[in-house]
Amino acid sequence: MARQQTSSQQTLGQHPDALATPFGLGYVSCTIILRCVTGGGLNGPPFFVLDNDRTLADRTNERLETRLAAAVAPTLVGMGYESVRVTLIGRDRLTVQVMADRADGAPIAVADCESISRALGAVLDVADLIPGAWTLEVSSPGIDRPLTRPKDWNRFAGHLARAESVTPIDGRKRFSGIVLGADDSAARMQLDDGTEVVLPLHEIRRAKLVLTDALIAATAQPAPTN
Repeated sequence: MARQQTSSQQTLGQHPDALATPFGLGYVSCTIILRCVTGGGLNGPPFFVLDNDRTLADRTNERLETRLAAAVAPTLVGMGYESVRVTLIGRDRLTVQVMADRADGAPIAVADCESISRALGAVLDVADLIPGAWTLEVSSPGIDRPLTRPKDWNRFAGHLARAESVTPIDGRKRFSGIVLGADDSAARMQLDDGTEVVLPLHEIRRAKLVLTDALIAATAQPAPTN
């Protein structure tokens, strides 16, 4: 496959969506532009399909995101990190967004993002799954983080969240309420009206914590001691 490599450039710093709180920034991000290629990846499906078939496009994107997540997970684990979410966005230049946690529970820093970016850039280049020019963005989950794994639902039980399902559950797709926890198959929420709902994990399109004072206090890092 023909390949054209651009000069690499790296930008480290605060993400535009960073949240300034008394406890510091809730979001750290770094972005590195790695490769510009002509044509599609050797193994990747076309990223864009007919504009009038969004359902097919969504399925295509989700399959590619799944393959990308599988490609980067071993490297992240080997470096002492955990993958929270891998997402593809954009059109003219695709952006691969990798959200990661430190496995030891410590807050992720810009230096962590830089190390992950360099390692995953090489992994994704070899995997060659992404058609066209692409950008890699690595970030921390932030305070109002997405809930993508059972451990996230259990860790933040008692906090407010919003979720959206792929297909209707009990006649609705959008839910808001208190996180009650999860097992390997489903997450549970107490809705604003007091009822409980069970959300099969494979049916959750997206779920995210809602920023509240209680959440900020629960995730605050202890002040450094002299």
